[in-house]
Amino acid sequence: MIKRSRLFGNKTRVTFCLPADNPAGTVSVVGTFNGWTPGEHELKLRRDGTRTVSVPLPPGHYSFRYLASDGVWMDDDHADSVGPHGSELRL
Repeated sequence: MIKRSRLFGNKTRVTFCLPADNPAGTVSVVGTFNGWTPGEHELKLRRDGTRTVSVPLPPGHYSFRYLASDGVWMDDDHADSVGPHGSELRL
């Protein structure tokens, strides 16, 4: 799931959310907003049984994917679309 909330100025806080146990292990969100760098935006376990990370982003078009342990890549069905380079957001 993806949540969006306006921040001061023109940025939007995008919160990426996955279940706590699917996929197993450590999960990062990687994409054009962080140079596809694993570990830079790692999802953290929350009390409600989810894992989340929030990223402030300026307006634009972004591609991203989730990268789990053992090199497992996942797209997000809640993104604006899923294309050949992964999930896509338009802010």
